[in-house]
Amino acid sequence: MSLALKQLLSSIVDYAGLFPPAQRSLPEAIALYNQAQCAPEQWLIGRFVLPAACLPAFLTLRPTGLKPERAERWPLSIILSHNWAIELAQIREHATTHSVHISALEMPPLPPDTVRQIGLHLPMGTTAFFEIPLNADLDPYLTVLQQPHIAAKLRTGGITSDAFPDSAQLAQAILSLAKANIPFKATAGLHHPLRGDRRLTYNPDSAFTTMHGFLNVAMLAAAAYQQSVSLDDAIALLEEQSIHAFGFIETSIHWRNYALSLAALERSRQQFFHSFGSCSIQEPIDDLHSLRLL
Repeated sequence: MSLALKQLLSSIVDYAGLFPPAQRSLPEAIALYNQAQCAPEQWLIGRFVLPAACLPAFLTLRPTGLKPERAERWPLSIILSHNWAIELAQIREHATTHSVHISALEMPPLPPDTVRQIGLHLPMGTTAFFEIPLNADLDPYLTVLQQPHIAAKLRTGGITSDAFPDSAQLAQAILSLAKANIPFKATAGLHHPLRGDRRLTYNPDSAFTTMHGFLNVAMLAAAAYQQSVSLDDAIALLEEQSIHAFGFIETSIHWRNYALSLAALERSRQQFFHSFGSCSIQEPIDDLHSLRLL
């Protein structure tokens, strides 16, 4: 695979196996993440996503579920609920009494004033991702999210068709975040590299819907961050379904008349597009192999 593609996809998959549609048990999710950390494609894997309510159970299971030499180095992303104040206090207590690496917090949709309030009380050394409702006015959120160690979270799918934003909504949100220099992560509905029609769940009777691709989103993020893409082209990039429309060489990735250099890809991934949450580790890897990108 090209160096440029590896730069684009490094640590991009935050494993959220506890969430639908996979909805694994905690021991199963721990085992799968541990297995992925030992696989050749481990460089794709980012944080382990965990609801705040499951942190005590995770700390109990961890000694038997993890390799001892790796047990303290797993980067955790903790999902908070609307009881965020109580959960933040519990997280601080666990971080003090246990050797645990909490690198990120993920917040539910909250009013901008509440986002501002929480931003004043975050633990040191973590990035907090605040979910932005894509059907809301973005401007108040763009103002309050311009603080150190605070970022946006964009919901890109779910287990119902109406959970998927349309291309114009998603493109406009990414362009707005890039213009405001606000980092983001994506969550849900991005198991596959390219846009296409997929089943909503693993049930064989599940309905189909059109899902966004994580390669499309990552490429748009990089192009948007270097301020070089129009809204029309951003929508077209999100809707690209052919791998043959992309060119992968060692030092850059191309789509239409856009060329993203190693430096541009590195800047985007380090400073703008952090990752996407996926309840499957294997599906993204299998699809990348099928496309002969790995």
